[in-house]
Amino acid sequence: MSQFLLSNMGLTRSFFIKNVEALEEGQVDVQPEGFNNNIHWHIGHVLTTAETFMFGYPKNTSHLPANYTELFAKGTKPADWQGDVPSVSVLISQLKDQLNRMKEIPVERFSEKLKEPFLGQETFGELINFALFHENLHLGHIQAMKRVIKTAVK
Repeated sequence: MSQFLLSNMGLTRSFFIKNVEALEEGQVDVQPEGFNNNIHWHIGHVLTTAETFMFGYPKNTSHLPANYTELFAKGTKPADWQGDVPSVSVLISQLKDQLNRMKEIPVERFSEKLKEPFLGQETFGELINFALFHENLHLGHIQAMKRVIKTAVK
């Protein structure tokens, strides 16, 4: 199971990055009608959430700036952004760096019990699996938003 999870982490994140890199610059900051956020937010949210689940952000990791919680946490939105907002290219670089760090997580950690269950997840491996599910969920939002934006531009 742990080798499968490692492989799935790489596959999921690589696919996410490939899709994000294929976006046109003008698409990322458009917030289509009916959507709560823009693509830029979704990219930062995936990065920040994975950092929280896998590396204990913001307390236990220094790989992301402290203001990412204010920008990309659940319930935030681009309309409220203030201060330094990272570009999508910076976020992509951080996603790639994060993937490299994810691949270095020792497989024995996957069976570690969480201090308390999170959304039904009881082990670190289950939490990683949930993070991958979460990443794919947001990729679906990004793909839907991209289609809506392309249709609106025509």
